[in-house]
Amino acid sequence: MLQKSSPQRALIEGRPALIVIDIQGDLTQEQGTGTIPEMPGFNARMKRARKPIDMARAQNIPVIFIQEVHRPDLVDFGRELDGAEDVHCVETDPDTAIAAEALDFRPTDYLIRKRRYSAFFGTDFEILLKGLKIDTLLLCGGLTDVCVHYTFVDGHQSDYYCRVIEDCVAGSSEEAHEAALKAMEYLQTGARRSLEETLAAMQTYEAA
Repeated sequence: MLQKSSPQRALIEGRPALIVIDIQGDLTQEQGTGTIPEMPGFNARMKRARKPIDMARAQNIPVIFIQEVHRPDLVDFGRELDGAEDVHCVETDPDTAIAAEALDFRPTDYLIRKRRYSAFFGTDFEILLKGLKIDTLLLCGGLTDVCVHYTFVDGHQSDYYCRVIEDCVAGSSEEAHEAALKAMEYLQTGARRSLEETLAAMQTYEAA
């Protein structure tokens, strides 16, 4: 069977928003000190998200921070602990906080708190996107193969244009990271975008 060749759309279609997924805790900590597996260079990739955040602010593109958070009695984990991950992102843990200093997170910023992997699941994320009249989701953060991928898929199924800034995401392993990027590219041709070309597209974006 012949594979359909989909045309590559513009990096930004309509109105964009930058979605910063689960960049939490102290990014200066030594690699591998958390309870979730991380590929080499994880923290450096998370810190790199500051560049699109700064560009988005300069261009009046909404920045939406996503934070995974769980109750101290663990009742909202569900099946999440059945895999490789240990208990994480508990409300009382200081490392659950958004990496505010590294990302210039501000009290006035949009913040979506979630109990599951996808930013869409059980949150008011889509209500916010509709209110802001967003068409394109520019995704950065972690994990590429978990929360970024799940949010991308739900965004795709909700008919948003989804772009993942591949320099500013990191997975549980290099293999899982690359596989997730390939899976997202399969869903939308041109989904994988470099930081350089994303910044260029953001810089030329003019809000209506």
